[in-house]
Amino acid sequence: MKISRPILEVADLCIVRDRTVILRDVDWRVRRGEHWVILGANGSGKTSLLSALTGYLMPTSGEISVLGETYGESDWRELRKQIGLVSSSIRQMMSDAETALETVASSKYAMIDFWGRLSRTDKITAMRLLKQIECEYLADREWRVLSQGERQRVLIGRALMAKPRVLILDEPCAGLDPAAREHFLQFLQRLGAQKNSPTLIFVTHHVEEIMPVFSHVLILKNGAVLAAGEKMTALTVDNLAAAFAAKLKLQLADGRYAMDVSSKRSTVV
Repeated sequence: MKISRPILEVADLCIVRDRTVILRDVDWRVRRGEHWVILGANGSGKTSLLSALTGYLMPTSGEISVLGETYGESDWRELRKQIGLVSSSIRQMMSDAETALETVASSKYAMIDFWGRLSRTDKITAMRLLKQIECEYLADREWRVLSQGERQRVLIGRALMAKPRVLILDEPCAGLDPAAREHFLQFLQRLGAQKNSPTLIFVTHHVEEIMPVFSHVLILKNGAVLAAGEKMTALTVDNLAAAFAAKLKLQLADGRYAMDVSSKRSTVV
């Protein structure tokens, strides 16, 4: 059986700044058809790993490859186009007066606060993406009146405009109320199940946000890989207890996880 080339590959990645080790000996491979969760406590290295994947934080040693092309050997600006990113930093830069259609379409020009004229082709493509993310009804609504959940969906549409092979969602549920969070997670479940979906990489602190569509988990602790692999193998009570330095109980029901850190000992139900 032929093994497909990894979509994303990290080998022996180390990042050191001012004699502080940020990431050390990180090995990670993402293959076609997999959707990953990156899980870890604050300070575990999640943000630094994302910055390295998107070319904003240069490795001290090791390699990062996208579709077989390696940062440093290929044009990193072109490689970065293969990775879409949805994060709070992007959300905060959007113009209040920009419509959802403009927000999505302007990604083609790498612009925020779009000031040009959209072509008919741009509008058609942006509307198709709004439909894909179940937001076509928002096309003419300005950013200022969108809810947090709607904004996150529109930013996903914006990222998809560049046709990335990998879509990174950096704590996309932060700031959402419980109902909005669940609606957004159900949307991600449907998005990841689509035939033409890019590989999803979902970054979170919360096991409750891990939807059934996510097949694999990478757990970081102190800048190193604590566990990586298929969800049922990597997402164990022992790994989570070590990652969060806490005694806990892990529950699994109907494909969804729940973690209780108030229990006296670490158990799995």
